[in-house]
Amino acid sequence: MEFKAEEGCIEAPDSEGVQSTASIHKRWAQTQPKTIQQNLTIITQFFPPDFAATGQLIYELALELAKLGIRVRVFAGQPGYAYDEDWAPAQEELVRNAPGSVKLRRTRAARLSPKRIRGKTINGLLFFIRAGLHLLRHQRYQGQLLLTSAPAYLPILGWLLNRLCDRPYAILIYDLYPDVAVQLGVVSEQHGLVRLWHWLNRQVWREAKNIIVLNTAMRDRLIQRCPECSPRITTIHNWADPDYIKPLPKTKNWFAQLHGLEREFTVLYSGNMGRCHDLETLLEAMALLADEPVRFVFIGDGAKAGRVREAIEQCHSGRCLWLPYQQRTALPYSLTCGDLSVVSLIPGVEGAVVPSKLYAMLAAGRPIAAICEPGSYLRELVQMSGCGRAFDNGDAASLAQYILALMHNPSESRRLGQAARTYLLRHFTPQQSARRYFEALHANLGAD
Repeated sequence: MEFKAEEGCIEAPDSEGVQSTASIHKRWAQTQPKTIQQNLTIITQFFPPDFAATGQLIYELALELAKLGIRVRVFAGQPGYAYDEDWAPAQEELVRNAPGSVKLRRTRAARLSPKRIRGKTINGLLFFIRAGLHLLRHQRYQGQLLLTSAPAYLPILGWLLNRLCDRPYAILIYDLYPDVAVQLGVVSEQHGLVRLWHWLNRQVWREAKNIIVLNTAMRDRLIQRCPECSPRITTIHNWADPDYIKPLPKTKNWFAQLHGLEREFTVLYSGNMGRCHDLETLLEAMALLADEPVRFVFIGDGAKAGRVREAIEQCHSGRCLWLPYQQRTALPYSLTCGDLSVVSLIPGVEGAVVPSKLYAMLAAGRPIAAICEPGSYLRELVQMSGCGRAFDNGDAASLAQYILALMHNPSESRRLGQAARTYLLRHFTPQQSARRYFEALHANLGAD
């Protein structure tokens, strides 16, 4: 598996004169028709100010598609995954005539215990119903429908509307269910609900005009479940904005200084601490390095956050720190407060989930340690980019040795960080990804 830019993508040169993302976007946009006016409705439960990465990505995608002349309407929920604002405006106009537009409408569906599985399920079902009613009421607004897998069963709404109203739709899959639940042992593959969900997925995929997945491992899982869908599957990686997340020396980073990290080698884990993420290997490496001058910082929340906090409490050296999700305005500083970033997946979930913070880590220009199974796309991405090293699940000793090696070799650490940043600029910017979305959806977008 090779991570190359899609055909037609403008490559950046290898030298210091790496093209800016703005210049790449400008050169491509100049080749496009000037009168494109097309409509796209995006349905997603999560959207800023919610901290969920899926919402942030949809926000950035909508802005970039507007620059390409698309009139985007987003229907989302109130903040519920991770937030510090009670309510966000019910309606917003985020972009107006530039040359497209972005209009947002939020439903005031309930937020019941959003950190518990039962609460998430109920909230997701309420959003599903509200989204369906919204689409039925706004049938006069034509154009393609793009549904995200947030919540996981939301794409079923597109299939139902297609049957009722002949409404074309595309789906964007972030996490593949019920595969995730089966891999985590929550439910058996033979359970009746799982078999029903697989059947529904196949119906949804067969009728979808486009199926967008985030890596080739996820594509392979879909093809295995539904081979006839292969021609309509497009692989488009997530991205990070390199104009927003930039390499920053810790001595000039207020976040690093606030937490006393500017003078010590720091290992950073930032993002969801869920059941699909291998925190155990990292925590074991932290224990092995208890007597070394290494700081460990965990930023985020999730099912395994309690386990992380317990391990930190047992770390009497004071070199371990847990922090909650940070505001978006703090991300350029929180993501650059470390000297080594860690991304991880447990065995068996390859192709079912994607750690979205990986791309922000590349943008931050820091080396990356990936904890994953052999053959993982994470392993190959790290190898192709030359930005760090991958470790088998459970191999805490090798990870600890690597941390010490980088701590004693600052020049190597800087080289790896530069490689990470360069790789992102070549392949995973918002402009490049929006162009790929545009091309994938273009044939089916409804023009006025």
